[in-house]
Amino acid sequence: MNAARKIKVLIVDDHEEFGKSLVRLVRTFGHEVAITRDGPSALALAESFQPECAILDISLPGMSGIELGRRLREVFPRGQLYMIALTGFADADMRKGCLAAGFDAHLVKPGDIATLAQLLGGNRADTDDASG
Repeated sequence: MNAARKIKVLIVDDHEEFGKSLVRLVRTFGHEVAITRDGPSALALAESFQPECAILDISLPGMSGIELGRRLREVFPRGQLYMIALTGFADADMRKGCLAAGFDAHLVKPGDIATLAQLLGGNRADTDDASG
């Protein structure tokens, strides 16, 4: 992906302040952002917004981020939607679960700004940042 290209990023996080901060950060990278707080709303928003990237919290009300990732992957195949798990869960089992559900990257909250910038704007290899 060209680093200068604006992409559509869907953010799903139930923690209002963290979500707002993430929206501001992603917008500073030059991208268009939509945000919602739960899985069912995210599925509806994704249908109309057509994101190219989704940053999902794993612990969400109504539907886990893992289930949301699975359901988004059914609609948006790899190459169309790049999915990043951004979660407080740093253990190896959670990382494996995220990747198995179709996520492309697993970052531990609060996340590394440089890594997130790289994932959203350039060289996006599968990323596992369990170091926090």
